Amino acid sequence: MRAVAAMLLHTGSRHRRPRSGSPRSQEPDTLPSVPAFPIHLVNRQTEESTLRIALVIERFVPGAGGVENVAWQVAHELARQGETVTVIARETDPSSPLPVVPIFAPPAWQPTRLLLFSRGAARATQASPGYDVVHSFSHTRHQDLFRAGGGTQIDHLRRNFEGTARHLRTLSPRYRVRLAVERNVFQNSTQRIQCASRLVADSLARDHQVSEDRIFLLPNAVDASAFEGDDLDREAQTLRARLAPDPGPVWLFPGSGWHRKGLATALDAIAQCPVQETHLWIAGRDAIAPWKKRAQALGISTRVRFLGERKDLPAVYRAADGMILPTRYDAFANVTLEAAAAGRPIITTASNGASEWLGKDVHVVRSAEDVEGCASAMAELNDPVRARSVGEALASRARAFSWSAHVGRLREEYEGILERRKAAAA
Repeated sequence: MRAVAAMLLHTGSRHRRPRSGSPRSQEPDTLPSVPAFPIHLVNRQTEESTLRIALVIERFVPGAGGVENVAWQVAHELARQGETVTVIARETDPSSPLPVVPIFAPPAWQPTRLLLFSRGAARATQASPGYDVVHSFSHTRHQDLFRAGGGTQIDHLRRNFEGTARHLRTLSPRYRVRLAVERNVFQNSTQRIQCASRLVADSLARDHQVSEDRIFLLPNAVDASAFEGDDLDREAQTLRARLAPDPGPVWLFPGSGWHRKGLATALDAIAQCPVQETHLWIAGRDAIAPWKKRAQALGISTRVRFLGERKDLPAVYRAADGMILPTRYDAFANVTLEAAAAGRPIITTASNGASEWLGKDVHVVRSAEDVEGCASAMAELNDPVRARSVGEALASRARAFSWSAHVGRLREEYEGILERRKAAAA
């Protein structure tokens, strides 16, 4: 496995044309030991030259997942703010007006796909006329800014698995290849690391000895306008009447990967909540049968509804009374910002990096197993007056996390990368 990984990951020297005469930075090519909506583009009204940005993402497709949505929003907002953006991807959506460099990587087996995409992306940036900044949202080795959006493999394994299950995961080719790529990036002092939460930044320091001066801390963003408005409220009222005709508060559990996100705790909390008519909606993709069986055993099957994957999540948030996500590990659960933008109370854990950013109005329980804490928080927030007060405060906070502000910070980071490169050359 190590020999295959080393062969596929080798790509040669750096990828971009230096700006303002600065020399190319060199990266080591040795592989670490492996145990391991519609948007209208406009030009920026200024005389200064735009940045030439290569944005690397395996799937440049809106709605495909958390990182894909972030990359889509960032790419188009960068272009809207006047930068020159080229996307490097293996799969794209033709609705985007941005130029795309396609990379071939067979989708069948993830380790091979990841390695071939990393090599192809490096060759694409090296062969281009030149980029000022290469910003990667995927597991690739060669870039100026690496977004550790899902946290690290080591921390993910530590927080989600124990005993034999953890050991077996360390032996899987998927884990070993992703860990090898991460180690190569984290050991390369020329690369900056973007983290959406202090939760991830601390794990980088603890597990990979990444120095604080390499960390770029930037929370994710949300389009708050998509979660408010009279039309949305009418849609939500219709949805609530159809899905929950009986009286009683409704809590929403959104997202896929229900074991990791703490659905067992959410179900137990519903069963223990002092307000006996409390309901739970579950939106997302997973195997339903074992969770239905658990709800039946708890005697709450009539108060639990599985909604499946939804394209109308803004209305679902507004139709519910609050969101619960007792997750074992989320570097930054985007649903947290979405629920806040919808003005809904939130119950989550400190293992959700997004909980760091919304202040005291987010109810943070001790752990993903804190059933009593979740049930108590539900009882408190089932009070309409209290829920309204908390929801309004969260909605106000969420408006600060706009995509425009997010990309503004990114552009400052790109300029900082260029300045540090110039300083190193001098």
